[in-house]
Amino acid sequence: MSWKSELEELARRREMALKMGGPDKVKRQKDRGKLNARERLELLLDKDSFREIGMLAGKGKYDKDGKLIQSAPSNFIFGRGDIYGRPVVATADDFTVRGGAADASIVRKFTQAERMAHQMRLPLIRMIDGTGGGGSVKMLEDMGFTYVPWVPGWDDVVKNLKAVPVVALALGPTAGLGAARVVASDYSVMVKGLSQLFSAGPAVVAALGEDVDKETLGGSEIHTRNGAVDDEAASEEEAMAMARAFLSFLPDYAGGALPRTENTDPMDRREDSLLEAVPTDPKKAYNMRRILEPVFDSGSLFEMGRHWGRSVITAFARLDGWPVAVLASDPTFLGGSWTARSSEKAKRFVGLAAKYRMPLVHFVDNPGFMIGLEAERANTIRKGVEALNAIYRTDIPWATVIVRKAYGIAGSAMSDHTRFQYRFAWPSGDWGSLPIDGGVEVAYKSDLAKAEDPEAELSKIKARLANVTSPFRTAEQFLVEDIIDPRETRPLLCEFMTLVMR
Repeated sequence: MSWKSELEELARRREMALKMGGPDKVKRQKDRGKLNARERLELLLDKDSFREIGMLAGKGKYDKDGKLIQSAPSNFIFGRGDIYGRPVVATADDFTVRGGAADASIVRKFTQAERMAHQMRLPLIRMIDGTGGGGSVKMLEDMGFTYVPWVPGWDDVVKNLKAVPVVALALGPTAGLGAARVVASDYSVMVKGLSQLFSAGPAVVAALGEDVDKETLGGSEIHTRNGAVDDEAASEEEAMAMARAFLSFLPDYAGGALPRTENTDPMDRREDSLLEAVPTDPKKAYNMRRILEPVFDSGSLFEMGRHWGRSVITAFARLDGWPVAVLASDPTFLGGSWTARSSEKAKRFVGLAAKYRMPLVHFVDNPGFMIGLEAERANTIRKGVEALNAIYRTDIPWATVIVRKAYGIAGSAMSDHTRFQYRFAWPSGDWGSLPIDGGVEVAYKSDLAKAEDPEAELSKIKARLANVTSPFRTAEQFLVEDIIDPRETRPLLCEFMTLVMR
């Protein structure tokens, strides 16, 4: 007795699976400038670390004697692999097999991949190309009936959003369920010019009288600016690198240990460039990123969502090797005022940090919520209050650096004031219920009207107020904990991390 014939059939079936949709379909994928699913897995994961699960799943064709003639593989490939030596669950849609349509998929493979990530407490990466298991009209005809919509395995998707890091890479046109799988993630990336995302594609939208191509309807220029997708990559290779970098900051699962890396950057490094980072003229903008980069471990800053909600910066970085979430204002965009979208961005990012119990450092220069007709139409106050509420609900370790402005309700979103404030202010700190400059003429209207020289009187009033608004007056009342030399920022934040991670 021997199992030789069975082993030969196993080898033959594996060989068929590796051919994916066949040489013509694989070539067509390549001609579109796209990697195929197996090349993507190879590029994403550490060398030789991938072990496929369910390789034999597909649809077999047999002769009259029941012998296998051909086996068409499923268009969903998944398994375990490593990223920087840490295990993950990696999945890839195979567009060469029926363009990712549901009639070529096996639902159980999709659900098992999601469940593996959840139950094994492993990060999950979805590489999505096509409808990602969505329906097709041809499938309905073959079935001979329709059904009330439901999404098999979506409960597993929801569970993973609470439990493990989830990354989604849109690597081609993604519609319907495929698009939903992209946005149901902690971090998502589109490739410029290569991937598009929409609820329904151009052919369906044409019924509404809109004649648009895929890129116009759902390109990265749209979705990385409206917040549906976090980031835009120039190539598939860059998208994979961004996914690997994002995961390097996170634990394997919510509640897991944060991954510390070796640090050669001195904790007590004092950066002289910070002394001139903020202009003495309060009306001049400056580059907040030039403050963040030298404060954190050298080369560790990883920004996400740069193209949307631009008055807020969200990033990961390291302090003495420990990962930390970074929230900051960007005074080069609307003066750093929080808009409806930037408030949504801040809320989502605080939630992400809270999910993984990651300490957060907030660099504040917030002149308030955006005002004006468009801001009111955008429902800025509700979105802003939701961000404020998210900050007050979280109990993760929190440090604040007041770089310049902090006014009104938006300014109070720097931290939860009911907790111990691990907070530092730079001498450039400028705070209050409202900006002084905007209200002097109104508050002292009668005094100015009586003055022989209104301009001279206004100058005197502003000089008096400049003394009152000095940050040192606030420190005298212990209404701000410490005013520091900007060069002390890195050593003090490293001290913060040492305390909270002990």
